[in-house]
Formats: sequence, C-alpha cells, structure tokens
Amino acid sequence: MEGFVGNASVKLGGRAAGGYCGLRRNADGLSVAPRPIGASTGAATIEMKIFDWKKRGETGEMEIGEMSFTTLKPAPGSNQRKKRKGRGHSAGQGGSCGFGMRGQKSRSGRPSRPGFEGGQNPLYRRVPKYVGRPMGPGHSYTKYGLVKIEDLNKAEEGTVVTQESLQAAGIVTKNKLKLTKIVGGNVELTVKNLTVKAHAFTSSAVAAIEAAGGTCQLLNPTTNEDLEMDDDEEVEEVAQSSEE
Repeated sequence: MEGFVGNASVKLGGRAAGGYCGLRRNADGLSVAPRPIGASTGAATIEMKIFDWKKRGETGEMEIGEMSFTTLKPAPGSNQRKKRKGRGHSAGQGGSCGFGMRGQKSRSGRPSRPGFEGGQNPLYRRVPKYVGRPMGPGHSYTKYGLVKIEDLNKAEEGTVVTQESLQAAGIVTKNKLKLTKIVGGNVELTVKNLTVKAHAFTSSAVAAIEAAGGTCQLLNPTTNEDLEMDDDEEVEEVAQSSEE
C-alpha cells in the first residue's frame, strides 16, 4: 500500500507485508515504524490484579515434612469465597444481578414447585410406581428371621429354645434381623416338652410344638419380654420365606 504525504511517497506495511503498521515522526519527517500489530504502546506492562482469595501459592517445590494436624492446609485455589446474590446496582453485578430481564424466574421466592414442567405431565407422574417405593403407595410388612421345625429337633428335650440358644449351640447362624419366626415344614418334630420363644409362629408350627407336648411363648418385638398368647388368636401362615 502506498500513500502520499506532501511530496514524499511513503510505503505502509500491512498484515500481508509482514504484520507491521504505524507511523513515527523523526527528523526526516514521516517514516514507517516497524512495530508489530498488537504490541503494547506503553513502556509499562499491564498486569492483572490478583485478589486475596484468588491468589495462588508458590509454584516452586514445597518442602515435605512430617504430616500432622498443624501442617495440613487446603490446596491453593480450593477454598473460594461463595458468590453472594446481588441486590441493586451497588452490588457490582449489574441492574438485574444475574436474574435476567423480568419473567417468572426473576421474581423473588421459588419460581415454580419442584418437579413442575410447565404444565405438561411431569416425570414423577409419567413413570410407573413400584410397591414399597417412596414414589407411590405400597404396603409395609414385617421381616422375620425364620427358624424351621427341623432345627428344633437338634435341641435337648425339656429346654427353653430361643434364637440365642440355637446360635450358642451352633444349630443356626447369626441372624441380621431382630425378629424371629418359627415356621413349619415337612419334617415332624420329635423332641418333646420344648418351650419355644419367638416373636411369631405359624399355625403349622404351633400345632407341631403342642402335639409334642411343648409350649409356644410370644415375645414383645420391642422389649423381647414374654407376652400372653391367646388360644383363639389366628397366626398368619408364611407364604414365602423372608430374608435371613
């Protein structure tokens, strides 16, 4: 590119001519100043101001000493100050303070209820509900650790049988459930005069124990104390085994 200043012809370099642009006045008049585009015009270099909570630690190698509670420190830059919500122009976040120009979500308070999708059928109503889950109605049932009649055949005659006594004798393993239920089976009870204590019995288990001259003693599920068992009380049959 050529330009004319007075009677002198000056050739200006652009990006294609090496990336230099600008004129500098000297004793001979105007001449091309070989300065790269984007270079700083001032002698002082502009540096970014680093605030206290953004300041990093030393980049050099740190001395590794004995680790203790007094020498523990967070990693540089990990503990940052929480950004506060602005209110007004003086907060330094602009007039809207990051909430936008009007609209439902810029108002004070919660703009919409949790799960709201603008009027369409929300997700928590579209998905199917499972029994026993918090998202839908279900039923509650009591979980018992099961002890079978065939396990009672390993006990001695005329003794008091509990979950703890069976565990001490090595007849049954430790049960993670706090409640114990005696269930019947295909094996006949041969041990006589047993006093069986449990939190629940099935009707077949009660019939087998009483037929062998034993007694069934209910326990309080909270205190594990003895309860009176009515003769007319109906005991629910076990449809399926609970988790042991």
